[in-house]
Amino acid sequence: MAAAEQKSFYPRRDNDLDVSDLGRPDTLRYNILSFVINEEYERAIKTLREFLESDSNYPNFKNKVERYTLHTIDLIYAIRTKRNFPGINALTRTKQQELKDKFKEHFKELKLILKKIESCLEELRLNDVKSTRILVNAFWLSALTLFISGVAIEIFNGLGRATVVVADEALEKTLNWIFKILF
Repeated sequence: MAAAEQKSFYPRRDNDLDVSDLGRPDTLRYNILSFVINEEYERAIKTLREFLESDSNYPNFKNKVERYTLHTIDLIYAIRTKRNFPGINALTRTKQQELKDKFKEHFKELKLILKKIESCLEELRLNDVKSTRILVNAFWLSALTLFISGVAIEIFNGLGRATVVVADEALEKTLNWIFKILF
């Protein structure tokens, strides 16, 4: 009976949580918030620890995300403590309301921190794209410079000299022909 009363203390109503707060399915925020709503705290903590220890394509991933992830784990512990508070029925109504308000505050903060983690990941991804773009542009400009330099060297050294010889020969033949006709 106490367990049923304890669960009714934190009702799961549709107006308590907007579906858009969960984010897209199969994201970290969606999974963690779903686990916390379903009271699967250990699974949420395990998922966060795996996320933190996972290999990343970004070199400063761990530095950016570690403090948020650890704070998220602390919030999950706090939510679990508030939800599973022993002897909650023995408390006065104001204390019960205080616990409920703290639970909601921790849950809102959990959503906010998970959004910050997502924004950190997005920032890392955008920085990676920017640096890749800079690298590709640098490669392209260096290749273009090498090509133009090669063409210029070929024109002025190889082809240029040949053109001068051909033009000189053509001019000489033309002038000889003109002088033959006139004289």
